[in-house]
Amino acid sequence: MTQGEPGRFRLFVRRYWPALRLRTILVAVLIFAGVLPGLSAIFLRVYENTLVRQTEAELVAQTAALSATAEALWPGGPTTAPPPEVRATPGYYQPEPATIDLGSTPILPPRPSPHPTTTAPDATAVAVAGRLAPVAAETSRTTLASIIVLDRHGIALTSYARGGDWSGLPEVRAALEGRPETVLRRNASYRPRYSMEWVSRASALRIHHARPIVVNGRVEGVVLTSRSPRALFRGMYQDRIKIGLGIVGTLGFLALLAVLVSRGIARPIEVLSRVSREVASGGGQVPPPPATAAIEIRDLYEDFGHMAQAVERRSRYLRDFAAAVSHEFKTPLAGIQGAVELLQDHEDMESDQRRRFLDNIAADGRRLSALVTRLMDLARADMARPEAGLSVDLRPAVMKAVDARSGELAITVDLPDDLPTVAVPGASIEMVVSTLLENSRQAGAGGATVRAHLTEEAVVLSISDDGPGVASADVERVFEPFFTTRREQGGAGLGLSIAQALLAANKASLNFAPSGKGANFEIRLPRA
Repeated sequence: MTQGEPGRFRLFVRRYWPALRLRTILVAVLIFAGVLPGLSAIFLRVYENTLVRQTEAELVAQTAALSATAEALWPGGPTTAPPPEVRATPGYYQPEPATIDLGSTPILPPRPSPHPTTTAPDATAVAVAGRLAPVAAETSRTTLASIIVLDRHGIALTSYARGGDWSGLPEVRAALEGRPETVLRRNASYRPRYSMEWVSRASALRIHHARPIVVNGRVEGVVLTSRSPRALFRGMYQDRIKIGLGIVGTLGFLALLAVLVSRGIARPIEVLSRVSREVASGGGQVPPPPATAAIEIRDLYEDFGHMAQAVERRSRYLRDFAAAVSHEFKTPLAGIQGAVELLQDHEDMESDQRRRFLDNIAADGRRLSALVTRLMDLARADMARPEAGLSVDLRPAVMKAVDARSGELAITVDLPDDLPTVAVPGASIEMVVSTLLENSRQAGAGGATVRAHLTEEAVVLSISDDGPGVASADVERVFEPFFTTRREQGGAGLGLSIAQALLAANKASLNFAPSGKGANFEIRLPRA
């Protein structure tokens, strides 16, 4: 690859890379993550069902061979194979499909012991069963299946149940009627041997198959076999190569999804996070979004670029704000200017009138000075940056503010002893509490209460008083800059705005909580 080829390749990718929506990526991941357990469960159940049907097919093959042998040994039974023309007849070959399904086949109780009977077994059947016994024993030694031969009355001719009547079993009844039947039964002798055997549903089951012995169109006996299905984990071990390939394929698909999520979401967000820290410190420039980023991530880059420009304009905040609130200065300035003009035009003004005008000028000057001070306080609070690593005990800050107002208000303090530290400067807490207590005093309250309670993420400081409270029409405006009901007494209407801005700088909040009487404010301070 030449030196210019990487740039052309990136340009090609930027131009032709398909724009994937963040929702598309996340939905794909979530769908796959949600379907994967279900697919796994279905796979295990289907695989185990296959093992069970395989066992049934083996039992069908064994009983078919044993019943055919018994039919050949039976007096009057077939002695030669059917001729080719018979075997060529359509429908002669009828493969017997498996009928067992773990999900739908009823599971019967363990096979009961045979009923005692006084009926003597058929002598011919006893003789044939005796001749068939070596074949059945050798078959059982290899296949581990239980093999029992019954006569046409359902009486056992071989094994431990010899002489017992099993004609009441549903599979035996079906075979005596000329139909082979397979059933699932509980395995009474089953004992778990492995810790994970509970995953396998078939571990505690046993397959029972009964097939009739038909001689010259008449049912002369039944071959009854049973066997436990192949163990799930043994089957998985025997098919370990195929299962391993499936796991590798699944992991490969997961890796592909991980790459998509990384290139479409994770990596662009990491770049944006790094740039955000640079912009917050006064530098940095928002780069163009990566070509492989999702559409929503590209929109996020654009929005962040607009925000960076807004941060850059923040330096002009004080000048723009002062221009926006210049009307707050017009009233006192107009009063001062009018008083000065009157004093200049009337030099022979009486001393009492002169003193009144001079007092008005002094009062307006004090109001302007206080307004400028509060504006600067608001600007500093609004421009404040959060301090990292703060862990402040709020009790000293609260008590300092309370002590400063204790001579003017009857203040009750209720702070639990186990209050955690908060991530807000103590000076800010003191200033906010002082502002709220001063507002209570100015509103005419005689007493105030300071309480604290805990939530999962914050310490909530509640300050209430017994004053007249806040009018319902003014509730929505209490935090607006310059809103005050005491303008005649010199109020600037900036106290609550400054308090709210100071708290917001450290991810705390100040809210008005309406109550039945008086004013009630809540300060939510994040835990350290």
